[in-house]
Amino acid sequence: MTASGTWQVHALAHDNAIKAIETQLKPVLGDKNVSWDLSQIASMDHIGAQYFWNAWGKVRPAQLTLAPAQEEFFKRIEETGTLEMPASRANRLTPVMKLGMAILLFFEHLKGFIALVGQVTQDTAHFIRHPLRGPWREISANIYHAGFQALGITALVGFLIGVVLSYLSAQQLRAFGGDIYLVNLLGMSVIRELGPLLAAILVAGRSGSSITAQLGVMRVTEELDAMLVMGISHGFRLIMPKVLALAISMPLLVIWTDTAALIGGMVAAKTELNLSARYFIQKLPDAVPLANYMIGLGKGVVFGILIALISCHFGLRIKANTESLGRGTTTAVVTAITVVILADAVFAIVFNGVGYR
Repeated sequence: MTASGTWQVHALAHDNAIKAIETQLKPVLGDKNVSWDLSQIASMDHIGAQYFWNAWGKVRPAQLTLAPAQEEFFKRIEETGTLEMPASRANRLTPVMKLGMAILLFFEHLKGFIALVGQVTQDTAHFIRHPLRGPWREISANIYHAGFQALGITALVGFLIGVVLSYLSAQQLRAFGGDIYLVNLLGMSVIRELGPLLAAILVAGRSGSSITAQLGVMRVTEELDAMLVMGISHGFRLIMPKVLALAISMPLLVIWTDTAALIGGMVAAKTELNLSARYFIQKLPDAVPLANYMIGLGKGVVFGILIALISCHFGLRIKANTESLGRGTTTAVVTAITVVILADAVFAIVFNGVGYR
């Protein structure tokens, strides 16, 4: 078998070039008695030599004629041999190491979170002592973005949840003749639990991610470093206004969400049980003791502070790259929602005997 012509990558890349070569080589592949003469090839590069080497089964034929320049290609290919990736050894300690790293990471986050809480407390005390020099503009801007702009989504979700809860409860109460207790069930569940929890989850997903992304972008664009150079405190100008803004706006959003959910429940009660809006409004103060309103508002304050602190914590830990920005924002939202649910469980345990007359 004699080969000639150009065996370089640009020639082999032409249309149907490889297919035509394979058609001619197919009858002799695997035959060890075939003699090969490559000395007539005008030019060859490493790609052409590798093609012959693969066609020979990665073994030099017994009868092979090469030009001196070609001999260098095949010597390098033979010396290189077959590259194999080293087999990874199974480490029995890997699960233990992963668990240890997770525990260390948790305590690292806990340490940073406690330090952030201390910094915010110190900045708040300074703000109380010197209110005229406080970041009023930043606080009002954060109240507008985190509170006012969230009115639409919280009202919509609250109204729909009220409709669904009232509709499903009416189906069950009707079977037992307990139609009049729909106000008790809806009022207690919305005002004490669902209203604060829904508002907190929506704010964590909407405003919490915005806070983390804002601080992360400031880290990427080196604005945080510029503030330090200018002597501007991150905590006093960035963190504390967001914490105070959410602490103020969250109770108001809880009231707004409760109202929307109760209106939705009132509409569903009128449709399913023919309970008038007048009866619903008159029955509500007797069905829900005042302590439940206070618990709901207290949850709003605590949830708002937790969401702001967690979002700021992860926002300040973002590194100067876009991958860290996306990962930090996702982690902040998931962590904030999880902590809010845990805090709600703590409220349920602590105030177990409160608000039931």
